[in-house]
Amino acid sequence: MLSSLALIFIVGLFFSALCKIMKIPGLVGMLFTGILLGSYGLKLLDPSILSISADLRTIALIIILLRAGFSLDFRDLKKIGRPALLMAFLPASFEIVTYLIFAPIILGLSLIESALMGTVLAAVSPAVVVPRMVMLIEKRFGTKKGIPQLIMAGASCDDVFVIVLFTTFLSMAQGNTVRLASLIKIPASIFFGIIAGLMAGYLLYVLFETAYVKKKYVRNSLKIIIILGVSFLLISAEKVTFGFYSGLLAIISMASMLKAKSTPFVSRRLSQKFGKLWLAAELMLFVLVGAAVDIRYTLSAGVSVLIMIFLALIFRSIGVLFCLVGTGFSLKEKLFCVLAYLPKATVQAAIGAVPLAAGLPSGKIILSVAVLSILVTAPLGAFAIDANYKKVLEKETAERS
Repeated sequence: MLSSLALIFIVGLFFSALCKIMKIPGLVGMLFTGILLGSYGLKLLDPSILSISADLRTIALIIILLRAGFSLDFRDLKKIGRPALLMAFLPASFEIVTYLIFAPIILGLSLIESALMGTVLAAVSPAVVVPRMVMLIEKRFGTKKGIPQLIMAGASCDDVFVIVLFTTFLSMAQGNTVRLASLIKIPASIFFGIIAGLMAGYLLYVLFETAYVKKKYVRNSLKIIIILGVSFLLISAEKVTFGFYSGLLAIISMASMLKAKSTPFVSRRLSQKFGKLWLAAELMLFVLVGAAVDIRYTLSAGVSVLIMIFLALIFRSIGVLFCLVGTGFSLKEKLFCVLAYLPKATVQAAIGAVPLAAGLPSGKIILSVAVLSILVTAPLGAFAIDANYKKVLEKETAERS
């Protein structure tokens, strides 16, 4: 396992740096590293590390979501309001409906298989989007209108919405009946996830503050360990709630509550420390995502699959534009939001192979589309954000109190 970790870090950093020299997002090099070293490439990664790949990717995702929470401001979320709520489900719904309409025609799938494919493909990647929105918040690009906050909040809820629908359609594809509880899970998981996170964040604040009052100051490094431990518990709690609670939203809410209650200096220091952890976590995440990509399915996918992906992205973009009606954003700012909502990676890598493993006849084509969507949209979205934010978004100069 140690040699595999060495390859992940050294080779991943090399290809990431090489891509940056060529003005390409570093994550492209990380994805390529995973594909190259993984089970479907040179097979240089130890099976033991691949067996815990999903857990390692979850840990990396937790780190960036904690950093996101420390970058969010409740005042921003309140100011954004309706568009953030719509961004949580409307673009994904547009994309799923596109698959329902066109996948039977283009790919020859049944309606339920098309719906299942739509839910696999509809989730935006928080691993690609969130760190870039955090960077924009720190550099204060677009923050006056709440653009990065809007995208970050919407993308976090988007995944919850899509994954619940995926489990519902998977059950239908396997011939099981769908109960009302399956649909109730969507608002319930969002609500209870936020509430659990706020409670955990407040309890952590009380713990740290009590220690400070008693002159037993808790160092920021120790706080990081405690926060990570609580985060792992929040994620683990999903298994016992049967989908009626979102651990990812709980993590963001917990960090946001800690930010709101702590002094600006403390919250900034915690955010910086999680930022340093993200340097290694990002590398691990995207290399392992690449390792999960079966390149054979990409090579077997025809032009029709590529047409289907881009057609769905067009309708998804229309959904984003609907969400932004009445926001006062300029056309360039709206188009930036469209581009920021394109990347796919983490969710598709996690659930893309599930229909195939479940023995569904459409499993191979669903996996092919999932793999191709990662390879096309993750670099495309990352590049679009990195190349355009300075040109499109207004930089806020005055600090808010």
